[in-house]
Amino acid sequence: MSRRAAAGPAIPIEPTRLARRLGTLDGALLTIGAVVGTGIFLTAGDVAAAVRAPALVIGVWIGAGLLTLAGALAYAELGAMLPRAGGLYHFLAEAWGPVWGFLFGWACFLVIMSGGIAAISIGFGEYLVGALPGLELALAPLSRTLRTGAPQLVAAAGIVVLTAVNHFGVRSGATTQNLFTFAKALALFVLGLAGLAAGGGAAGLHQVAGVASDSMLAGSASGSAFAGAAWGGLSVALIAALWTYDGWYALTFSAGELREPARSLPRGLLIGVAAVVVLYALVNLAYLRVLPIEQLSGSRRVAEATAAALWGASAGRAIAWLVVVSSFGCLAATILYSSRLYGPIAEAGHLPSAFGAVHPRWRVPVVSLWAQSAWAVALTLSGTYASLYTMVVFVGIGFHVAAVLGLFRLRITHAALPRPYRAWGYPVLPLMYAIAMLALAFDTLRATPRESTMGLLLTLAGLPAFALWRRFRSGKSHQPPGDVPTV
Repeated sequence: MSRRAAAGPAIPIEPTRLARRLGTLDGALLTIGAVVGTGIFLTAGDVAAAVRAPALVIGVWIGAGLLTLAGALAYAELGAMLPRAGGLYHFLAEAWGPVWGFLFGWACFLVIMSGGIAAISIGFGEYLVGALPGLELALAPLSRTLRTGAPQLVAAAGIVVLTAVNHFGVRSGATTQNLFTFAKALALFVLGLAGLAAGGGAAGLHQVAGVASDSMLAGSASGSAFAGAAWGGLSVALIAALWTYDGWYALTFSAGELREPARSLPRGLLIGVAAVVVLYALVNLAYLRVLPIEQLSGSRRVAEATAAALWGASAGRAIAWLVVVSSFGCLAATILYSSRLYGPIAEAGHLPSAFGAVHPRWRVPVVSLWAQSAWAVALTLSGTYASLYTMVVFVGIGFHVAAVLGLFRLRITHAALPRPYRAWGYPVLPLMYAIAMLALAFDTLRATPRESTMGLLLTLAGLPAFALWRRFRSGKSHQPPGDVPTV
């Protein structure tokens, strides 16, 4: 439950340059759409393989969800207090200074957002090529010419198509992602309920709980409640689960397009995240109800195997199309919200002013939209799903922790600023979130040093870039905040 601040003066909202057309429902659906992509289908087996016990599988998904909710509670206060397009950029810049905001924008363009778009699109491409075997053969000549795989070509095409859709306005982009979000959330919900009902409704839940209890008792008998999983395995499982929850902060980037951001941002964010936590727990309970833990562990096609066990082989094939729809919807939402980040950075003088330009008719940031997508296509054609999402998770953790810790600083330095929403559980929950996420970052560096180091180096390269850009800009004025260029 939210906790309202005492009534105060209206929050100063930036001059409207992007069209404010999104409401609470749009915000919640954008959040769900940005989170639910390929991860729930591709990482469920990784989580099970890492912990190897039903109780811990569910514990990991709920634990990662609670961590995400803790972060969302902090972001809800920050977003309602600073309801501007660009979200996390403003949180970091206000709390820690412009260099942090610049570094975040730099990392988003090179790693976090573009890399996330590339990873999601590759997942989409792999499943679409698998669902349409003839597609790979048709693309073979182009694949040989460009020296890349058919899934990468499909992924790149998906990015271009959805970028074009978003080019023609936030309403068309939001409508597209809302439709895909409804479809995939409903399908996952049905799969989860069917899996539990297969064993007699509530009896299915009792059976999962019974298996979980048996595994924990067996662990106790051997001297450890975690006999099937070491703490190292738990960390690996959490990394996989947190990637599956990634995108939960999406709405903060589109705050400039919310009709009543002080109210609809925290509501849309928290409703969306809570819905995903419930959905993921339900789906994984169904997986455990239908499949033995041994079959679940390490499988990349858990949802297909579950559907096939429930309804036959044709249902298993149909679930592949669910993944196609899910990943395409997630890609649509990610392209929609992430392109809104670079304009505020340009307005602050940290990027060329063209990145802040909006189309005079469609009122969307077309330069940011297409520049980001061009780099994402390049990453798509040169990277892999695993290497890309590992960099995204590792680099993203640092900025999320900095933003949540910034909440403490802003409570002191901006104490008089109106706060329509105050983070529930402050200061305990934000502090616990920061500690847990930092521990996870260190474990990610240990487990995947190559990808983590590459992401870190790309991010730190932003420090000399910031110094050079500031020197170049010294003595020059940049576009006034109230006069945004159009293209």
